[in-house]
Amino acid sequence: MALTPQQIEKLEKISGQMVGLHKEIATLVKKSPNDGLNEFKLKFVNAILGEANDILGSTHKPLADFDQFDADDVPTTSDVALILGQYIEELERKRADNIKRGTNGVWIYRIEGSDVMIRTAPPKKIQEKK
Repeated sequence: MALTPQQIEKLEKISGQMVGLHKEIATLVKKSPNDGLNEFKLKFVNAILGEANDILGSTHKPLADFDQFDADDVPTTSDVALILGQYIEELERKRADNIKRGTNGVWIYRIEGSDVMIRTAPPKKIQEKK
């Protein structure tokens, strides 16, 4: 089933936030992989994970029994980086499953019952093979 323009906007926003968080956490991992993530950062990580779970649904959710980190059981920076990496992959898979090459050769989202064309980048798997 194709995405709505609102779902596309949410997917794009969450994907960008997730990549940004992953970069920040990866920096912390290089310094101290076994340090716990502080409560302030964990709150933002969990909020974005919750939004990602909503847009991914059960079909694309990377880990069936994981929704977010337990604030009482502080995860390490390396644990957070691992999970964020899994979510980034599934967000991209959801995006790739919902795009197509348009008649003019550009990649666009599939939007059922609409003439709206929202351009996007080619699927990452295609870009990596070049």
